[in-house]
Amino acid sequence: MHAPPFAAIARAVALAVAVATVVAAVGGSAAAPSWPARPVTLVVPFAPGTTSDVLGRALAEHLGRSLGQTVVIDNRSGAGGNIGGAAVAKAAPDGYTVLLATTGPAATNKLMYKEMSYDPQKDFAPVVLIGRSPVIVVARPQLPADTLAGLVALAKANPDKITAGFPGNGTLGHITGLLLMARADVKLGQAQYRGSVPIMTDLLGGHIDVGMDSMAAYVPNIREGKLKALAIAGATRWSGLPEVPTAAESGLPGFEAAVWYALLVPTGTPAAVVERLNAATNGFLATDAAKRMFEQLGVVAAGGTPQDLAAYTAAEIQKWGPIIKAADISF
Repeated sequence: MHAPPFAAIARAVALAVAVATVVAAVGGSAAAPSWPARPVTLVVPFAPGTTSDVLGRALAEHLGRSLGQTVVIDNRSGAGGNIGGAAVAKAAPDGYTVLLATTGPAATNKLMYKEMSYDPQKDFAPVVLIGRSPVIVVARPQLPADTLAGLVALAKANPDKITAGFPGNGTLGHITGLLLMARADVKLGQAQYRGSVPIMTDLLGGHIDVGMDSMAAYVPNIREGKLKALAIAGATRWSGLPEVPTAAESGLPGFEAAVWYALLVPTGTPAAVVERLNAATNGFLATDAAKRMFEQLGVVAAGGTPQDLAAYTAAEIQKWGPIIKAADISF
């Protein structure tokens, strides 16, 4: 029997290598399927009905369509957002657990909470800044004050007798209230809640006098005359409530505070996953539906790159750090 020619042997070897390469590629794809291969969990660290929850559900629906997988909302409220934040910080960095964070769990909580099980700057990777919502000061209709200056005068005349509701210890609404008391030299009674809905319920029921929170949840009741808006802690008036003055116009120059919303993932999440989440979220912000919702909620859309969010977060920490320290806010 004659040995096969060298050329034939070479062709056979090449074919075997090609087949092995294809098999390896197929096997590798099966072992590491493209993300997402199963439902993604979007953790909202506040209760249902809050602005975070409303934004999260709308975003989850859009992400589900964009990514081709169901995105499930998981509300984990408590400790100013730290419970939900910790759940995501400790999750596997595989893209299947994402945090819709606000200012507190993303940045400022670590400046106030003596014991936190995570560090947002070390344990999270930034994805995208979604938007900002200025803090609003609202009051029950019967309160004998129609402006922020009127509230300050009323509080001075009645120390500790005017009760303010906040959406939880260490939230931006709470910090804003503490700053208001420090800047205006007044004392308010403090009532802590889990989110905006119970604050509104007690305002409407006359159980508390004022509330300080991101304005989104309060806009419908303000427009219907069920609640009074005293001031917005923004740089300018909001077009949706043009008659409501800023805190600066009300005698507190430079008094600005906005709750912001951002997507974060556990540190170590693949860059490709971060890129897809970033692109899909920016796509969401560009939709007419998102623009209408943001206008109704009083949220100013942001967007941008993960690097933009990282820079913004660092600036917020630099801004609030000295203020929180000077006010001796700690939990």
